[in-house]
Amino acid sequence: MIKCQDLIEKIEERYPRIYACDWDNVGLLAGDREQEVRSVYIALDATDGVIDRALKEKADLLLTHHPMIFGSIKSVTTDDYVGERLIRLIRGNISYYAMHTNYDVMGMAELAASFLELTDTFVLEEVFDGEGIGRVGSLPASMTLEECAGLVKERFHLPNVKVFGDLNKTVRIAALSPGAGKSMAKPALMSGADVLITGDIDHHTGIDMEDCGMAVIDAGHYGIEHIFIADLKSFVERNFPELTIYTEAVRQPFLVV
Repeated sequence: MIKCQDLIEKIEERYPRIYACDWDNVGLLAGDREQEVRSVYIALDATDGVIDRALKEKADLLLTHHPMIFGSIKSVTTDDYVGERLIRLIRGNISYYAMHTNYDVMGMAELAASFLELTDTFVLEEVFDGEGIGRVGSLPASMTLEECAGLVKERFHLPNVKVFGDLNKTVRIAALSPGAGKSMAKPALMSGADVLITGDIDHHTGIDMEDCGMAVIDAGHYGIEHIFIADLKSFVERNFPELTIYTEAVRQPFLVV
């Protein structure tokens, strides 16, 4: 019999919680460590739809990248969406585990860099013991910013990206920070990168970095991080082949019209 704690130990052996940022909230956020697990549902976020589908499949464990709970909770009621989701999970006997910046540091950074075939990589911003958020490295070849944007769209299967910079500018060194990368802009600039590839870039950060000589490709928060789903599916399959694994379909959480 596989228990929830068995999966937690294997996950934290590969992605130790010590590598999570101080502000983060990772680990078992709801449920019972002793619960028997026969099936797992993997998604990026614990949305209403994800919980609906996990309940429909009768999953025993929901595993997500982004934690549903940030900060303190003073009550768990149906008066707010977080409390309502937690109640539904508990009533459905689904334990809930989130692995966020510890996965960013120990998995996401190198995985995303491999999608773009970055070479000679180094950590963009250290979190703990030489490991950290993002990577800086050389693109497969010198290319225009427009070609780099096309490469990002192709490798991460995206319909579009937002670009700050001259599309004819030649880029070779890329800083890559999956997820929300506003705070990575200055470290990327200091690293000597020609372009920062990330998500959730605001107007002022984008135009300021362009003025400083570094282009920015905003692939969206979800745009790069959706690779978590397939990667964790492979991880669970390798370590617990007897489990049934369900995954959330990759779909952009918004529409551009």
